[in-house]
Amino acid sequence: MDSRTKRRLSPAQLDDLARRALGAGVSASTELTDGYANAVWRLTLDDGRQVVLKLAPPPDLDQLSYERNLLRMEAAAYELAAAAGVPVAALLRAGFDDPVLGGDYLMLAALDGVSWNDVKPDGEAALRRELGRLLARFNAVTGEVFGYPHAGITGATWREAFLAMVGALLADTERWPTPLPLPVAEIAAVFEAASPVLDEVRTPHLVHFDVWAGNVFLDLSGPPRIQAIIDHERAFWGDPLAEFATPTIFGELREDDPLLAGYREVTPLELDAAARTRLDLYHAYLYLILLVENGPRQYPESEYARVRDLSTAALTSALDRLVRAAPGARA
Repeated sequence: MDSRTKRRLSPAQLDDLARRALGAGVSASTELTDGYANAVWRLTLDDGRQVVLKLAPPPDLDQLSYERNLLRMEAAAYELAAAAGVPVAALLRAGFDDPVLGGDYLMLAALDGVSWNDVKPDGEAALRRELGRLLARFNAVTGEVFGYPHAGITGATWREAFLAMVGALLADTERWPTPLPLPVAEIAAVFEAASPVLDEVRTPHLVHFDVWAGNVFLDLSGPPRIQAIIDHERAFWGDPLAEFATPTIFGELREDDPLLAGYREVTPLELDAAARTRLDLYHAYLYLILLVENGPRQYPESEYARVRDLSTAALTSALDRLVRAAPGARA
Protein backbone atom coordinates (compact mmCIF):
# COMPACT_ATOMS: atom_id res chain seq x y z
CA MET A 1 0.00 0.00 0.00
CA ASP A 2 1.22 3.51 -0.76
CA SER A 3 2.23 5.49 2.33
CA ARG A 4 3.75 8.86 3.08
CA THR A 5 6.44 7.09 5.12
CA LYS A 6 7.84 5.26 2.09
CA ARG A 7 10.95 6.92 0.71
CA ARG A 8 11.71 7.19 -2.99
CA LEU A 9 15.25 6.55 -4.23
CA SER A 10 16.56 7.11 -7.72
CA PRO A 11 18.44 4.34 -9.58
CA ALA A 12 21.68 6.20 -8.86
CA GLN A 13 20.93 6.31 -5.14
CA LEU A 14 20.09 2.60 -5.07
CA ASP A 15 23.32 1.83 -6.89
CA ASP A 16 25.39 3.93 -4.51
CA LEU A 17 23.86 2.36 -1.42
CA ALA A 18 24.35 -1.18 -2.74
CA ARG A 19 28.01 -0.49 -3.54
CA ARG A 20 28.64 0.91 -0.09
CA ALA A 21 26.72 -1.86 1.70
CA LEU A 22 27.59 -4.95 -0.34
CA GLY A 23 30.39 -3.95 -2.69
CA ALA A 24 28.39 -4.39 -5.90
CA GLY A 25 26.26 -2.10 -8.03
CA VAL A 26 22.64 -2.50 -9.13
CA SER A 27 21.80 -3.79 -12.60
CA ALA A 28 18.01 -3.92 -12.07
CA SER A 29 15.54 -2.88 -9.37
CA THR A 30 11.85 -3.37 -8.61
CA GLU A 31 9.96 -1.70 -5.80
CA LEU A 32 7.89 -4.11 -3.71
CA THR A 33 4.68 -2.43 -2.62
CA ASP A 34 2.93 -4.97 -0.36
CA GLY A 35 4.25 -3.46 2.88
CA TYR A 36 2.74 -0.54 4.76
CA ALA A 37 5.57 1.51 6.29
CA ASN A 38 9.09 1.02 4.96
CA ALA A 39 10.15 1.31 1.33
CA VAL A 40 11.33 -2.04 -0.07
CA TRP A 41 13.14 -2.90 -3.31
CA ARG A 42 14.26 -6.14 -4.87
CA LEU A 43 17.69 -5.54 -6.39
CA THR A 44 19.71 -7.51 -8.90
CA LEU A 45 23.37 -6.77 -8.29
CA ASP A 46 25.94 -6.72 -11.04
CA ASP A 47 27.65 -9.74 -9.46
CA GLY A 48 24.43 -11.75 -9.92
CA ARG A 49 23.12 -11.65 -6.37
CA GLN A 50 19.43 -11.02 -5.68
CA VAL A 51 18.89 -8.93 -2.56
CA VAL A 52 16.12 -7.00 -0.85
CA LEU A 53 16.68 -3.48 0.44
CA LYS A 54 14.45 -2.25 3.24
CA LEU A 55 14.72 1.48 3.92
CA ALA A 56 13.28 3.24 6.97
CA PRO A 57 11.38 6.51 6.62
CA PRO A 58 13.44 9.73 6.73
CA PRO A 59 14.70 10.33 10.28
CA ASP A 60 13.02 13.75 10.38
CA LEU A 61 9.57 12.31 9.54
CA ASP A 62 7.28 12.19 12.57
CA GLN A 63 6.10 8.63 13.26
CA LEU A 64 4.19 6.74 15.91
CA SER A 65 6.02 6.46 19.22
CA TYR A 66 6.57 2.70 18.98
CA GLU A 67 7.94 3.03 15.46
CA ARG A 68 11.18 4.68 16.53
CA ASN A 69 14.15 2.58 15.37
CA LEU A 70 11.90 -0.15 13.95
CA LEU A 71 14.59 -1.56 11.68
CA ARG A 72 16.98 -1.91 14.60
CA MET A 73 14.51 -4.20 16.35
CA GLU A 74 13.96 -6.04 13.09
CA ALA A 75 17.68 -6.63 12.59
CA ALA A 76 17.95 -8.06 16.09
CA ALA A 77 14.87 -10.23 15.55
CA TYR A 78 16.26 -11.72 12.32
CA GLU A 79 19.40 -12.85 14.10
CA LEU A 80 17.56 -14.17 17.15
CA ALA A 81 14.99 -16.03 15.04
CA ALA A 82 17.65 -17.65 12.87
CA ALA A 83 19.51 -18.82 15.98
CA ALA A 84 16.25 -20.35 17.27
CA GLY A 85 15.80 -22.39 14.10
CA VAL A 86 13.09 -20.24 12.54
CA PRO A 87 13.54 -19.89 8.75
CA VAL A 88 14.14 -16.24 7.84
CA ALA A 89 15.83 -14.34 5.04
CA ALA A 90 19.57 -13.99 5.61
CA LEU A 91 20.50 -10.55 6.95
CA LEU A 92 23.44 -9.39 4.83
CA ARG A 93 23.94 -5.91 6.21
CA ALA A 94 22.26 -3.61 8.71
CA GLY A 95 23.09 0.06 8.29
CA PHE A 96 22.06 2.56 10.96
CA ASP A 97 22.18 6.34 10.59
CA ASP A 98 23.48 6.04 7.04
CA PRO A 99 25.77 9.03 6.42
CA VAL A 100 24.54 9.64 2.86
CA LEU A 101 20.80 8.94 2.93
CA GLY A 102 20.18 9.35 6.63
CA GLY A 103 18.16 6.81 8.61
CA ASP A 104 18.45 3.02 8.74
CA TYR A 105 18.37 0.23 6.18
CA LEU A 106 18.60 -3.54 5.95
CA MET A 107 20.02 -5.63 3.11
CA LEU A 108 18.58 -9.14 3.00
CA ALA A 109 19.11 -12.11 0.72
CA ALA A 110 16.14 -12.33 -1.64
CA LEU A 111 13.83 -15.33 -1.27
CA ASP A 112 12.91 -17.46 -4.28
CA GLY A 113 9.57 -18.58 -2.84
CA VAL A 114 6.19 -16.88 -3.07
CA SER A 115 4.15 -14.90 -0.59
CA TRP A 116 1.36 -16.95 0.96
CA ASN A 117 -0.83 -13.92 0.30
CA ASP A 118 -0.45 -14.44 -3.45
CA VAL A 119 -1.32 -18.13 -3.72
CA LYS A 120 -3.81 -20.72 -2.47
CA PRO A 121 -1.68 -23.87 -2.15
CA ASP A 122 -2.95 -27.33 -1.40
CA GLY A 123 -2.73 -28.38 2.22
CA GLU A 124 -3.18 -24.99 3.84
CA ALA A 125 -4.16 -26.60 7.15
CA ALA A 126 -0.81 -28.41 7.23
CA LEU A 127 0.99 -25.16 6.44
CA ARG A 128 -0.86 -23.37 9.21
CA ARG A 129 0.15 -26.16 11.60
CA GLU A 130 3.77 -25.79 10.47
CA LEU A 131 3.50 -22.04 11.05
CA GLY A 132 2.32 -22.72 14.61
CA ARG A 133 5.43 -24.81 15.30
CA LEU A 134 7.68 -22.08 13.93
CA LEU A 135 5.99 -19.36 15.95
CA ALA A 136 6.47 -21.42 19.11
CA ARG A 137 10.20 -21.53 18.35
CA PHE A 138 10.22 -17.79 17.71
CA ASN A 139 8.42 -17.10 20.98
CA ALA A 140 10.82 -19.37 22.88
CA VAL A 141 13.48 -16.64 22.59
CA THR A 142 13.59 -14.69 25.86
CA GLY A 143 14.93 -11.27 26.72
CA GLU A 144 15.74 -8.97 29.62
CA VAL A 145 13.03 -6.31 29.42
CA PHE A 146 9.38 -6.08 28.39
CA GLY A 147 8.14 -3.83 25.59
CA TYR A 148 9.92 -1.96 22.80
CA PRO A 149 13.45 -1.27 24.07
CA HIS A 150 14.50 0.27 20.74
CA ALA A 151 11.70 2.82 21.08
CA GLY A 152 12.20 3.40 24.80
CA ILE A 153 8.75 2.01 25.70
CA THR A 154 9.43 -0.62 28.35
CA GLY A 155 8.40 -1.80 31.80
CA ALA A 156 9.69 -3.89 34.66
CA THR A 157 6.59 -6.09 34.35
CA TRP A 158 4.52 -7.10 31.36
CA ARG A 159 1.51 -5.23 32.71
CA GLU A 160 3.56 -2.05 33.11
CA ALA A 161 5.10 -2.39 29.64
CA PHE A 162 1.86 -3.21 27.85
CA LEU A 163 0.00 -0.31 29.42
CA ALA A 164 2.92 1.94 28.42
CA MET A 165 2.63 0.61 24.84
CA VAL A 166 -1.10 1.34 24.77
CA GLY A 167 -0.58 4.70 26.43
CA ALA A 168 2.04 5.75 23.88
CA LEU A 169 -0.27 4.81 21.03
CA LEU A 170 -3.22 6.68 22.51
CA ALA A 171 -0.98 9.70 23.15
CA ASP A 172 -0.10 9.67 19.45
CA THR A 173 -3.72 10.62 18.72
CA GLU A 174 -2.91 14.09 20.10
CA ARG A 175 -0.62 14.60 17.10
CA TRP A 176 -2.87 12.75 14.68
CA PRO A 177 -6.53 12.98 15.72
CA THR A 178 -8.06 9.60 15.00
CA PRO A 179 -11.75 8.61 14.90
CA LEU A 180 -12.11 5.99 17.64
CA PRO A 181 -15.25 4.25 18.98
CA LEU A 182 -14.72 5.72 22.47
CA PRO A 183 -12.87 8.75 23.88
CA VAL A 184 -9.16 8.10 24.49
CA ALA A 185 -9.52 8.31 28.28
CA GLU A 186 -12.30 5.71 28.26
CA ILE A 187 -10.29 3.34 26.07
CA ALA A 188 -7.29 3.70 28.40
CA ALA A 189 -9.54 2.94 31.37
CA VAL A 190 -10.81 -0.27 29.73
CA PHE A 191 -7.25 -1.50 29.18
CA GLU A 192 -6.29 -0.57 32.74
CA ALA A 193 -9.28 -2.36 34.29
CA ALA A 194 -8.57 -5.59 32.40
CA SER A 195 -4.79 -5.48 32.85
CA PRO A 196 -4.42 -7.61 36.05
CA VAL A 197 -4.53 -10.76 33.87
CA LEU A 198 -1.20 -9.67 32.37
CA ASP A 199 0.56 -10.42 35.65
CA GLU A 200 0.51 -14.10 34.67
CA VAL A 201 3.33 -13.29 32.21
CA ARG A 202 6.64 -13.27 34.09
CA THR A 203 9.27 -13.57 31.35
CA PRO A 204 9.79 -11.38 28.25
CA HIS A 205 9.41 -13.50 25.10
CA LEU A 206 10.11 -12.39 21.54
CA VAL A 207 6.82 -11.70 19.74
CA HIS A 208 6.66 -10.99 15.99
CA PHE A 209 3.13 -9.50 16.15
CA ASP A 210 2.76 -9.17 12.38
CA VAL A 211 2.42 -12.73 11.08
CA TRP A 212 -0.13 -12.52 8.29
CA ALA A 213 -0.07 -14.30 4.94
CA GLY A 214 1.95 -11.54 3.29
CA ASN A 215 4.79 -12.04 5.77
CA VAL A 216 5.08 -15.79 5.20
CA PHE A 217 6.95 -17.08 2.14
CA LEU A 218 6.28 -20.54 0.77
CA ASP A 219 8.43 -23.00 -1.12
CA LEU A 220 6.19 -24.64 -3.73
CA SER A 221 8.92 -26.50 -5.60
CA GLY A 222 7.69 -29.71 -3.95
CA PRO A 223 5.12 -30.34 -1.25
CA PRO A 224 4.23 -26.86 0.06
CA ARG A 225 6.31 -25.77 3.03
CA ILE A 226 7.19 -22.50 4.75
CA GLN A 227 10.39 -21.02 3.38
CA ALA A 228 10.66 -18.00 5.66
CA ILE A 229 8.88 -15.61 8.00
CA ILE A 230 9.72 -12.00 7.15
CA ASP A 231 9.13 -8.40 8.32
CA HIS A 232 9.95 -8.51 12.02
CA GLU A 233 9.76 -4.74 12.43
CA ARG A 234 6.75 -4.76 14.78
CA ALA A 235 8.39 -7.24 17.16
CA PHE A 236 8.42 -6.65 20.90
CA TRP A 237 9.25 -8.48 24.14
CA GLY A 238 6.15 -9.72 25.90
CA ASP A 239 3.50 -12.42 26.09
CA PRO A 240 3.75 -15.26 23.54
CA LEU A 241 -0.06 -15.36 23.42
CA ALA A 242 0.05 -11.98 21.65
CA GLU A 243 1.49 -13.82 18.64
CA PHE A 244 -1.99 -15.13 17.83
CA ALA A 245 -3.54 -11.66 17.47
CA THR A 246 -2.50 -11.02 13.86
CA PRO A 247 -3.09 -14.55 12.45
CA THR A 248 -6.65 -14.32 13.83
CA ILE A 249 -7.23 -10.65 12.99
CA PHE A 250 -10.93 -9.68 12.81
CA GLY A 251 -11.77 -13.11 14.19
CA GLU A 252 -11.00 -15.36 17.14
CA LEU A 253 -8.58 -18.13 18.02
CA ARG A 254 -10.46 -21.41 17.87
CA GLU A 255 -9.47 -24.60 19.62
CA ASP A 256 -9.58 -26.45 16.29
CA ASP A 257 -7.21 -23.99 14.55
CA PRO A 258 -4.24 -25.92 13.07
CA LEU A 259 -2.05 -22.97 14.07
CA LEU A 260 -2.79 -23.69 17.72
CA ALA A 261 -2.27 -27.42 17.26
CA GLY A 262 1.14 -26.86 15.73
CA TYR A 263 2.12 -24.45 18.49
CA ARG A 264 1.15 -27.00 21.12
CA GLU A 265 3.39 -29.60 19.47
CA VAL A 266 6.31 -27.46 20.67
CA THR A 267 5.06 -25.96 23.94
CA PRO A 268 1.90 -26.13 26.09
CA LEU A 269 -0.65 -23.35 25.70
CA GLU A 270 -3.92 -23.23 27.62
CA LEU A 271 -6.81 -21.02 26.51
CA ASP A 272 -8.61 -20.44 29.79
CA ALA A 273 -10.75 -17.38 30.56
CA ALA A 274 -7.74 -15.29 31.61
CA ALA A 275 -5.89 -16.18 28.42
CA ARG A 276 -8.92 -15.19 26.35
CA THR A 277 -8.95 -11.81 28.09
CA ARG A 278 -5.24 -11.34 27.40
CA LEU A 279 -5.85 -12.14 23.75
CA ASP A 280 -8.68 -9.58 23.64
CA LEU A 281 -6.23 -7.00 25.00
CA TYR A 282 -3.76 -7.81 22.22
CA HIS A 283 -6.43 -7.76 19.53
CA ALA A 284 -7.64 -4.38 20.78
CA TYR A 285 -4.08 -3.05 20.72
CA LEU A 286 -3.62 -4.31 17.15
CA TYR A 287 -6.83 -2.64 15.98
CA LEU A 288 -5.72 0.62 17.63
CA ILE A 289 -2.46 0.44 15.69
CA LEU A 290 -4.32 -0.03 12.42
CA LEU A 291 -6.45 3.02 13.15
CA VAL A 292 -3.86 5.41 14.57
CA GLU A 293 -1.11 4.63 12.06
CA ASN A 294 -3.09 6.23 9.25
CA GLY A 295 -2.21 9.59 10.80
CA PRO A 296 1.46 9.67 9.87
CA ARG A 297 1.15 7.35 6.88
CA GLN A 298 -1.85 8.91 5.11
CA TYR A 299 -2.97 5.84 3.18
CA PRO A 300 -5.03 6.30 0.02
CA GLU A 301 -8.67 6.43 1.13
CA SER A 302 -9.79 3.93 -1.51
CA GLU A 303 -7.36 1.32 -0.14
CA TYR A 304 -7.64 2.12 3.56
CA ALA A 305 -11.41 2.49 4.02
CA ARG A 306 -12.06 -1.25 4.40
CA VAL A 307 -9.22 -1.69 6.94
CA ARG A 308 -10.50 1.30 8.94
CA ASP A 309 -14.07 0.03 9.01
CA LEU A 310 -13.11 -3.51 9.98
CA SER A 311 -10.71 -2.27 12.66
CA THR A 312 -13.28 0.09 14.17
CA ALA A 313 -15.93 -2.63 14.42
CA ALA A 314 -13.46 -5.19 15.78
CA LEU A 315 -12.05 -2.73 18.33
CA THR A 316 -15.56 -1.94 19.55
CA SER A 317 -16.31 -5.64 20.07
CA ALA A 318 -12.99 -6.29 21.82
CA LEU A 319 -13.46 -3.36 24.19
CA ASP A 320 -16.97 -4.58 25.02
CA ARG A 321 -15.63 -8.03 25.92
CA LEU A 322 -12.86 -6.48 28.04
CA VAL A 323 -15.40 -4.41 29.97
CA ARG A 324 -17.37 -7.55 30.77
CA ALA A 325 -14.23 -9.47 31.76
CA ALA A 326 -12.73 -6.82 34.03
CA PRO A 327 -12.57 -7.68 37.77
CA GLY A 328 -15.77 -6.56 39.46
CA ALA A 329 -17.74 -6.31 36.22
CA ARG A 330 -21.31 -7.51 36.29
CA ALA A 331 -22.03 -10.75 34.44
